Amino acid sequence: MNKHGMNKRVATITLNPAYDLVGLTGDIKTGQVNRIQTAGLYPAGKGINVAKILKTLGIDVTVGGFLGKENQSSFQKTFAELGITDRFQIVEGRTRINVKLTEQNGLVTDFNFSGFNISKEDWQSFAKNSLTWLREFNMVCVSGSLPAGVEPDDFTDWMQQLRDACMCVVFDSSREAFTAGIKAQPWMVKPNRHELEIWAGRPLLTQEDIISAAQQLRAEGISHVIVSLGEEGAILVNSAGAWHARPPHCEIVSTVGAGDAMVGGLIYGLMMGQPCEHTLRLATAISAMTVSQSNVGNIDRQQLACLMTKVELISLKKQSKSKQQ
Repeated sequence: MNKHGMNKRVATITLNPAYDLVGLTGDIKTGQVNRIQTAGLYPAGKGINVAKILKTLGIDVTVGGFLGKENQSSFQKTFAELGITDRFQIVEGRTRINVKLTEQNGLVTDFNFSGFNISKEDWQSFAKNSLTWLREFNMVCVSGSLPAGVEPDDFTDWMQQLRDACMCVVFDSSREAFTAGIKAQPWMVKPNRHELEIWAGRPLLTQEDIISAAQQLRAEGISHVIVSLGEEGAILVNSAGAWHARPPHCEIVSTVGAGDAMVGGLIYGLMMGQPCEHTLRLATAISAMTVSQSNVGNIDRQQLACLMTKVELISLKKQSKSKQQ
C-alpha cells in the first residue's frame, strides 16, 4: 500500500473550516426568540473532524487548508492538545462560524455563515506548498466546501495534481466543490443521498437507484463510492461488490460530524488493509457512536467493538440486478 513500510500517515485538507456552535432546542420558531441549550463551540470543519477520529484510532495525522488570522488560536490549541500536526496556511480575515441546531425530533438545521476570502495569491501559494508536503502521505482526505475566492476549475486542477502525487485521495464534499473534485477521479468519494441526487440530476428513491448512481460515479474512474444514508446507514460500491450497512438504533444527541466520522472509519479500515465488509462495519459503528455525543472524536474502544457486532451488513451483489445501459 505504501512505499515507506508501516508508517501509516494520513493528511486531511479542509479549505473552509469553521467553528461549530452546536445547540439543542425544542422546535425552531422563525421570527421569534428561541432559547437554545449550548452543547458546545468546537473548532471544526469536515477534514478536522476526520483528523480527530483518526487520531483517536491511533493514526498519525496532519491537517492543512486555510485558517483566518483573526480567530485562529482555538484551532491551534486543539491541534496541539490532540497531537495533530498543523500545516494550515493563515489568511487575512476570520474563520466562519456555523450554527447547528438539533431539534427534539433529531432534525438538524445548519446556518453556515461566510468566512474569509481567498485571494489568487493565497490560493497559488497553498496549491504549490501543499503539493510539496502532501507527497509524503499514504492517503489524503479532502473535505468540505470551497471558501469564497477559490475557483472550481483551480480546485479541479489542484485535485488532479494531488491525485498524481498521492494515489489514495479520499473526497467528501457537496455542490460545486463536489462536481469540481469528481473531475479529478479521486480514489474514494462519500456523497450522502441528497448530494448524489444533485450530481445525478434525478431523485434516487430506491436502493437500486442509489447503486446505479454509484456505478455511474465508478464509471468516471472512482474506485470506492460510499453513499451515506443517515440512520439507514451506508452503501459501499466498489469493484468487489456492493454492501449495505445498517447501524444499530442509537439515542441521537447530534448528527453533526457523523459523515466525517464515517470517512475516518473508512480511511482507518482501508489503511489497515481490512476487508471491505469489516471496514464498512467499523465506519458505520464509529458514525453511530458520533451521533450519540455532541462533539466529534470521543471513541471508546469497547463500546465500538460492541457496536460493530450490532451493525447489520447485507451484500447486495446477489440482489442488485445489473441495470447498466
